[in-house]
Amino acid sequence: MIQVDTYIENFIPPRSDLLQEMEAYASDNHVPIMSLVGIEALLQVLAIQQPSSILEIGTAIGYSALRMAEKIPNVTITTIERDEERAEVAKRYVERASKNDHIEVIVGDALDIDPTVFSDSFYDAIFIDAAKGQYRAFFDKYSALLAPGGVIYCDNMLMHGLTTSTLEEVPKRKRTMIRKLKEFTTFIMTHPEFDSAFLPVGDGIIISRKKERL
Repeated sequence: MIQVDTYIENFIPPRSDLLQEMEAYASDNHVPIMSLVGIEALLQVLAIQQPSSILEIGTAIGYSALRMAEKIPNVTITTIERDEERAEVAKRYVERASKNDHIEVIVGDALDIDPTVFSDSFYDAIFIDAAKGQYRAFFDKYSALLAPGGVIYCDNMLMHGLTTSTLEEVPKRKRTMIRKLKEFTTFIMTHPEFDSAFLPVGDGIIISRKKERL
């Protein structure tokens, strides 16, 4: 996969100076952001979907939110980050990118926040990219905010190849997280109310479209 990603990266257009600065910041400060190949794939699917509103769980420094806002100029994004320092960095980048009218950063634990605080009663898309062991909990809490026909996107479903290994092959400190991620994968891929596909790009993305009720 690394050789494939390196090959594909040769065809990815250069990002703006601000985005490249964010990539360097993330690398220097060990902040996890989506891989170039992964986010390019995500952005193309979003461009097809054309959501008007996105709920993002896991802001980090705001890189993916800004990439999504750049790709879909009229979108509004609500993004949640529990790390106060990272959230403040994200807010500064959003301001520098002049995207304050499109991106709202909410500071707090997504599992503790009252969903009624959100201005949109339904979102066209939900992007889950936070604590990997909590994906099922995020889904259970926020999937009700997804509009019929809306899409949930989940990143890091391969978790650097660990989800393709047996639990015995996974380092002990990561086994609980990987077990929960595997269980969530089975749950979402077989959910009767969603049509899902697993894309082996970047670190693995699951795309789940909520079926419209007849």
